Amino acid sequence: MFTSCRLFLSACLIATAWQLATPPAAAQAVKVSQFSGKPVPRFESLRYSKVNGRIGPSGDHQIVWEYERAGLPVLVIKETRDWVQIRDPQGDEVWVHERLLTEPNHVLITRDIILRRKPQTGSIGRAKLQAGVLAELEGCEERWCEVRAGDYRGWVDKPSLWGLNTETAGL
Repeated sequence: MFTSCRLFLSACLIATAWQLATPPAAAQAVKVSQFSGKPVPRFESLRYSKVNGRIGPSGDHQIVWEYERAGLPVLVIKETRDWVQIRDPQGDEVWVHERLLTEPNHVLITRDIILRRKPQTGSIGRAKLQAGVLAELEGCEERWCEVRAGDYRGWVDKPSLWGLNTETAGL
């Protein structure tokens, strides 16, 4: 009985990690924005270490969230002329001014992993990275992405990352 409970809990944790690593199914239908000409949804990164998230698309709307992490990847889900609605890695949705975002250059590690020397499961590890680590995206192959986290550079499997756009995943 104890073993079956452990297996059930493990399956739940894996399912949760998968949901965090991929956008919801409704967000996967891509359109091109009439305002920016870019696909929506898409990932971008926070440009500054202080970004206010508002309840609506103007400076008159109440600030409901304050981000303090430059480079944090966010999912753009809607746009107006100067404002974008974003979804953060925890699933919160707010509006930010478009100038507060930049092209995606970072990814968020979604679970504890080993940073590998080569893009292979059995490759030697360079470092252990914990969920929540922000890493610079260097490039991607079919199943793996090369990232830099602090002084370490290595490979991470794509399902462990939040912030990969389909078209940039092959950099």
